[in-house]
Amino acid sequence: MDIMPTSLSGPQTVTQPKPAFASTDFETFLKMLTTQLQNQDPLNPIDSADYAVQLATFSGVEQAVRTNQLLESMQAQFGLLGMAQLTGWVGQEARVAAPVHMDGTPVTLAPTPAAAADRAVLVVADADGTTVSREDIPVSTEPYQWLGADAAGDRLAVGTYALSLESYVNDTLLSTTAVEAYVPILEVRGGAEGSRLVLRGGVEVPATSVTALRVP
Repeated sequence: MDIMPTSLSGPQTVTQPKPAFASTDFETFLKMLTTQLQNQDPLNPIDSADYAVQLATFSGVEQAVRTNQLLESMQAQFGLLGMAQLTGWVGQEARVAAPVHMDGTPVTLAPTPAAAADRAVLVVADADGTTVSREDIPVSTEPYQWLGADAAGDRLAVGTYALSLESYVNDTLLSTTAVEAYVPILEVRGGAEGSRLVLRGGVEVPATSVTALRVP
């Protein structure tokens, strides 16, 4: 059963960045400007418009930096809010196209064979990218229980495996696509690139890659 994420409220603390421009920076600029006035050539004084341009430029840069700081602070607040909402996903199963951890527990797959296919082959590769199993599965989008066996039918060693699906018609390969699987969510982590989910076996995926959720 696919469900919507649950919101979780609670106080969150964000460390505000220190201003890049303190008042001393502006005082230093004024001192430099004063020195420039005192040491200008009396026979060829600097036009007052040039000073106005310098003041405007400094003020514009200072304002731009402060604006960026405000945006960064807002982004951090939104990131915490998103992570708080995603904590409701912990303990549920995410449907996602990512490597799966096999420890002997069957994994529910959500295959999507090509529409015209008359044969579907599940291809399993280990962490080194070596194909360890190829098995025919039903040409259907119905959930499929993968038991984690190798080409000889023996149970695979505990580890993380990449799954792909080859679709054939009349023994001609039509396409090779990643296979989505339902995997338990253990943890939600925040980061500069957005929230990430830690799945069983330590596999990490972006929260945005999840296509469905269900209660195990």
